Amino acid sequence: MRIEQRLSSSFKEFAASGKAGGVVLILCTLVSLAVANSPLGPSYLGFWHVNVAGLSVEQWINDALMAVFFLLIGLELERELQNGELSDLRNALLPIVAAAGGIALPALVHFWLNGGTPTQPGMGIPMATDIAFALGVLALLGSRVPASLKIFLTALAVMDDLGAIIVIAVFYTAQLSVIYLAGAAAVFGSLVMMNRRLRVMALWPYLLGGALMWFLMLKSGVHATIAGVLLAFAIPYSSSQDDGASPSHRLEHALHKPVAFLILPVFALANTGIVAASGWAGELLSANSLGIFLGLVAGKPAGIVLFTFAAVRLGLCRLPLDLAWRHVAGAGLLGGIGFTMSIFITNLAFAGQPELINASKMAILLASLAAGVLGFAWLTVKGAPTAIDTDPDSMDFEADPPSVR
Repeated sequence: MRIEQRLSSSFKEFAASGKAGGVVLILCTLVSLAVANSPLGPSYLGFWHVNVAGLSVEQWINDALMAVFFLLIGLELERELQNGELSDLRNALLPIVAAAGGIALPALVHFWLNGGTPTQPGMGIPMATDIAFALGVLALLGSRVPASLKIFLTALAVMDDLGAIIVIAVFYTAQLSVIYLAGAAAVFGSLVMMNRRLRVMALWPYLLGGALMWFLMLKSGVHATIAGVLLAFAIPYSSSQDDGASPSHRLEHALHKPVAFLILPVFALANTGIVAASGWAGELLSANSLGIFLGLVAGKPAGIVLFTFAAVRLGLCRLPLDLAWRHVAGAGLLGGIGFTMSIFITNLAFAGQPELINASKMAILLASLAAGVLGFAWLTVKGAPTAIDTDPDSMDFEADPPSVR
């Protein structure tokens, strides 16, 4: 028995923006690195710390603009849960299990090297996968890889980001203000009631409520970007009209390009101004930098492949018909592209420690580059679709793959 799933136009648009957005991110990173290490470096780095309305420019980007990025992640996650790859439990288990392995093993690698030291909080850094870059590499491969690999990697990365969001909320929370947190919860409850009880379909009340929830979350001590995820699940979604006109679909459609071509590039400019000071190469051999590098380049693929293999062998889930283990290994390598989320967590893990942040970001950039090159090279050689994969816009599943019969 086979179940064919068509790729939704939302997914196709997301993949397309991911490819182009990845290119823009690379360019912005190169510009930021070049300027930071030029005579303009001090002025360039100082600009991001200029105070505007109580927050630095960098904080406005990391706390406010990135909340919009997390809103988009939440909308994509909701779509996947409602009528995407994660809507069917058997299909969803594969990327869920893969993401769990891709979160656990990198964190354990870092903890193994840094447990009980001042750099232990960095164990969350190698947990996340950068969707834009990972999909960008797959897009470069085009029809040389199976269509279902793109869906598998996207679902894996979305679940990976959900894990990172939970880690941020639980482990990287500053001093907690119960009053402000209760206020944020009350706003979220009101938005959910507007959706479920009152069936308010206009977007603007939710956006206004989301702005208030963001402010209260900022004051609560829980990172304000979490408000973006909560808002996504409060906005009305219609599972019966994929790519339709529900508020959730409309907002997701509207956010794709601003996030890919404005928010993430600005984030890259503000956060990748890494100064290669004397001794920077030696810093890459520190326990923290090694934990980040090995966590992303080795821990990610090992966790993704081992957890997936165990789940399939135990009969908990199945591989899509056009996927082989060599494709899963390629997805694991690309999962080591941490970049955006890893840099984001670095700023939280080592707040107020600029030298440690700088060294961590250097390790992230090098690890992400290595993972991208290795993943691209592996899939170029080993990623050819199987004979069954004849339609690039569809994917088939076996009810019982040979590995679990």
